[in-house]
Amino acid sequence: MNNDAWAALREGYTDPVRDVLWGHIYLTPAMAALIHSFPFMRLSRIFQLGPAYGVYPGATHTRASHSIGVYHLARRLLLNLAERGADSWFSAEGVRSFLCAGLLHDLGHFPYTHSLKELPLIPHEALTADLIRAEPMRSLVGATGADPDMTAAIVDTREGEGAASRGGELHFYRKLLSGVLDPDKLDYLNRDARYCGVPYGAQDVDYIYSRLYPHRERGIDIESRGIPSVEAILFSKYLMYRTVYWHRSVRSPTAMIKTAVLAGLRDGIFSEEALYNLDDQGLFGLLAENIHPRFSLARQVRDGRFYAAAAEFPFIEAEHGGLTDITARFRYEEVLAEKLSRLPGGTGTRRIEPGELIIDIPEPVSFETGLYVRDEARYFTESTGVFSADVVEGFIKSLRIIRIFVDPVHENRLQLSESADILYSYKSWLC
Repeated sequence: MNNDAWAALREGYTDPVRDVLWGHIYLTPAMAALIHSFPFMRLSRIFQLGPAYGVYPGATHTRASHSIGVYHLARRLLLNLAERGADSWFSAEGVRSFLCAGLLHDLGHFPYTHSLKELPLIPHEALTADLIRAEPMRSLVGATGADPDMTAAIVDTREGEGAASRGGELHFYRKLLSGVLDPDKLDYLNRDARYCGVPYGAQDVDYIYSRLYPHRERGIDIESRGIPSVEAILFSKYLMYRTVYWHRSVRSPTAMIKTAVLAGLRDGIFSEEALYNLDDQGLFGLLAENIHPRFSLARQVRDGRFYAAAAEFPFIEAEHGGLTDITARFRYEEVLAEKLSRLPGGTGTRRIEPGELIIDIPEPVSFETGLYVRDEARYFTESTGVFSADVVEGFIKSLRIIRIFVDPVHENRLQLSESADILYSYKSWLC
């Protein structure tokens, strides 16, 4: 037994935080100082689900509460694995570095949920790592007994494992923080479901953790009795994407903000650096204080005037691959708007201006299935009777839907049969 590692997991956790989902969450005084730092407090001003409150009014929880929940589950996970032998390769510094990584994993996250994820920006994991290495976070993380460089390297997996000492321990912690049963996913599925008032995301964390075993290379293995829990997580993730994260009335304001920000970047109104370290209100302020025709989209979103879905159809890579380049979509939007502007106007004849029509395609989503079933000596996809590789691929394909959003002033025009033919004959306007 590694007494130092056990002490790092169990001793000094005297500062409670009351959480809606998990009850009392205990931190050490030094870790509590992290959540009161200026960089972390920014997360309390970023809604976890961005514009989802327009569909689910309760969805006003923040990145800060989620991050504290991830820390809590990360500590519970380490305690569980330590009791099953993993403490022999834990160091006290490594334990504290992993717990800080869980707490700070979203420190560099962009505002307004994933609206900016598709834009040509530095990945938020890299921004998080930079913030952890810089002051004041470097000193605050160091004061917890963690190694700031190791903490940063756990979050930003693009870095080589030589970026921190004890590469084997670093590899293990990276596997824990990213996978089928990682603390991030277990918190956001439960938390998002709770605040949205939907049943799909709820998971039995106690039971799941009771079926996990440590593995130095794979991070965790599961025993066969835990397979239904993994199936439940995968199906919950699918349902949450379908009904919450990618609901058309969430995709619409997300696409509107994305279009406004991309226009600002493309036309040199502001730089990429201006977008880093903003909170939700800071993003809206940036768009409000500058002048550009498409920045009115942000005002419409703030006023709740979301674009309507004029058409939607499945994304097919072979036919729509050209649309995955967000900058190229601007050209397609202009071509389509021009074609539709030539139609009879219904109740009005005003042309569809740039920015009044948006093509939206959700980014690729992954369903991690790489768990190893220890008592069956095979991987999860070979053991489950439900989630074969083909089924998982079917989930992914069914979620990716192209939507054409338009300013509501044009809804009557786009309900005409001729316009419907143009919208659904997508091959013609992609050529």
